[in-house]
Amino acid sequence: MEGVYRRYDSEGGSIDALADISLSVARGSFVVLMGPSGSGKSTFLHCASGVDRPTDGEIWLGGVPLSGMGENDLTRLRRERVGFVFQAYNLLPALDVQDNVTLPLRLAGAPLDRDWADRILERVGIADRLGHRPAELSGGQQQRVAIARALIGRPDLILADEPTGALDSDTGGRVLRLLRESVDDLDQTVLMVTHDPVAASYADTALFLADGRIVDSLDGPTAPTVAERMSRLGRG
Repeated sequence: MEGVYRRYDSEGGSIDALADISLSVARGSFVVLMGPSGSGKSTFLHCASGVDRPTDGEIWLGGVPLSGMGENDLTRLRRERVGFVFQAYNLLPALDVQDNVTLPLRLAGAPLDRDWADRILERVGIADRLGHRPAELSGGQQQRVAIARALIGRPDLILADEPTGALDSDTGGRVLRLLRESVDDLDQTVLMVTHDPVAASYADTALFLADGRIVDSLDGPTAPTVAERMSRLGRG
């Protein structure tokens, strides 16, 4: 990102959800975004993936500038190179777990690596729910399906918005370890929004946002150091 702004107009004037963001995230790194509600974290993810377009500035994904791409090209890029885990699970109610997880591969015309699929399904704890439809699953189970779907195609970039928020601590830990492994073993890049200092401790770098700006960063975050930075941020 270089000089990125995302401005929204309102009755009281314009609001910068993102303000002058310049940042380079290296391939094969795990970065978390932290900050109070309304600080711009979700907007950051949406712009980084091309789901939303910045008002000003430029964004590149793997050396490809997103600004000059049409919607069809952006859709193809996201399908082939980006995995999403957002707060809305976005599962298709007519499909069972297995078909929801493998849908990105079918859309891309890519083959299924059964060993990799089995590893993901086991790690997120839904290997025994493959024939169930979303309505038959709890919220936490649906989130696990969404996470498996994001990982199934080994995308270059994984964007996750509070991916463990609906999970118990044990399953959440397994998911975070899987994201960490995807970085260390597959050279994938993870950009994750979280409020949880423990979740942040799995990352290489924590970025702290406030009022649409990056106001602090922390390399090698630990739960105590992240909690301390967040408390300081809250004091403004």
